[in-house]
Amino acid sequence: MSTAAPEANPAHPQISGSQARWQDVIAGLSIAGLLLPEAVAYSSIGNLPPHTGVIALFAGLVCYGLFGSSRFAIVSATSSSAAVLAAATASIANGDAGFRLTLAIGLVMITGLFFLLAGLARMGNITDFIAKPVLRGFAFGLSIIIILKQCASVVGVHPQNGDILRFVLALVGEFAHWNLTGIAVGMAALALLFLLARFQHVPGGLIVIVLGIAASKWLDLPQYGVGLVGTIHLELATPTLPLLSRSEWVRLGELGFAMVMILYAESYGSIRGFAIKYGDTVSPNRDLLALGASNLLSGLFHGMPVGAGYSGTAANEAAGARSKLAGWVAALAVLAIVLTVLPSIALLPEPVLAAIVIHAVSHTLNPAIFRPYLTWRRDRLVIIAAVVGVLVLGVLDGLLAAVGLSLMLLLQRFSKSIITVLGRLGQGHDFVNMALYPEAKPAPGILILRPEEPLFFANVERIMQQAQRTIAAAEPTLHSVILSLEESPDLDSTSLEALHDFYRFVAGQNKRLLLARLKGPVFDLLQRVVPTDLPVPFLSTLSVDEAVRTAQLP
Repeated sequence: MSTAAPEANPAHPQISGSQARWQDVIAGLSIAGLLLPEAVAYSSIGNLPPHTGVIALFAGLVCYGLFGSSRFAIVSATSSSAAVLAAATASIANGDAGFRLTLAIGLVMITGLFFLLAGLARMGNITDFIAKPVLRGFAFGLSIIIILKQCASVVGVHPQNGDILRFVLALVGEFAHWNLTGIAVGMAALALLFLLARFQHVPGGLIVIVLGIAASKWLDLPQYGVGLVGTIHLELATPTLPLLSRSEWVRLGELGFAMVMILYAESYGSIRGFAIKYGDTVSPNRDLLALGASNLLSGLFHGMPVGAGYSGTAANEAAGARSKLAGWVAALAVLAIVLTVLPSIALLPEPVLAAIVIHAVSHTLNPAIFRPYLTWRRDRLVIIAAVVGVLVLGVLDGLLAAVGLSLMLLLQRFSKSIITVLGRLGQGHDFVNMALYPEAKPAPGILILRPEEPLFFANVERIMQQAQRTIAAAEPTLHSVILSLEESPDLDSTSLEALHDFYRFVAGQNKRLLLARLKGPVFDLLQRVVPTDLPVPFLSTLSVDEAVRTAQLP
């Protein structure tokens, strides 16, 4: 990987190497106070023991530090992956806590394997198929669910309803049993978190944890009905494969696809955003491999799924990080905290942990994300449907519905593509859409057609029919047809068959067919598959202007 030097970008003022390393040390120490509380908090979202988030944190920091391409990315457990993990394992475990943990381990390992396979297959742009409004709507709806579930921990009431609407109704219905002390503790912790977030290098999460433990001990909060987190047993398990049946592995494979999509969309959104900001070069395929190694290692040692979450990555950048050294310092600082004060976290009140979760996901619960879509009058229903889908269908089914919605939007866009007629603009070499440029003139005796989207199975038949109707309506002097395939990087079998039929139609009209602006793979493919019983069309990678000159030859 190559990265642009920080000194070359105005966002990073030029400093010496020792100053840069010192900034990395400060940044690493700053985010360590954020990462450990979030790791424990996200374990609660996943309905897993607290140590699973801590193991995931170390796996992510170490593996991405070794193999990742971004200097800012902090890979650890994320709120979205924890919520998906909880929903996925609950759908299979049927209330068995031990079996749920086994399924979680298997799902994390499957996720890591899928990441590795995607990286080896160089599928770094896979998340481009998920529309941004769908992702933002899903994240917004997921934040609502997470915050509502954490509110139950604050008030000390835990309804068992899986449906979020019935969960809220049951929570409100238990109003008489709400713990006022827990509410006061949670509100105080949340207010302090937002206050400390204003100070860049202050580890607000760690300070709130320390104060929460102190309050629990000095005020004896359990006597007021306030629950505690309990002992965290951080022991590295022997790396083993979970004992699951074939059908259970198959089911986890299906769920692993959804986990990979949401983790990579979230991760690469953070990675790419900061790379663009600082002019860095990052490698999507390398990051796929790094995320695969991180999740595989986390699963082997019974940790949670990991990704480059926005909160940790943004905190790392805001703290002044300039290289991956900040991540390594954070890992060492977290290790020091774990070895010294981890047993004390058993005294942490549950409302404080819930406040940390609420604060961590609050950045995604911003109604401002809807403003651009309402202003542009584009994709308004899409983002709203993504939010409603998560709230109505649940986290897992809502995620699958969001991915399906993205693919439907993609197919809808491509299936609506049309073919346009091109004409020469002035006396130059440019050929443009005559419907948009009335001053453009057709080439005498030549019809130039261009599909406006890549040809594939969902649109090629209709586009070729449009082309045939246009040819049939042309002047009798027409002798050549030029088809510009500049928008098609490749052709599937349906497209080849449609072009085969189109060849026959043009030949039947006693006209010549020329194909222009062919991409390399399409050019090579058509050279191999053009039937011998058809007049061989002129295949060219050159411009439309060159094709017109060829068509004008006797």
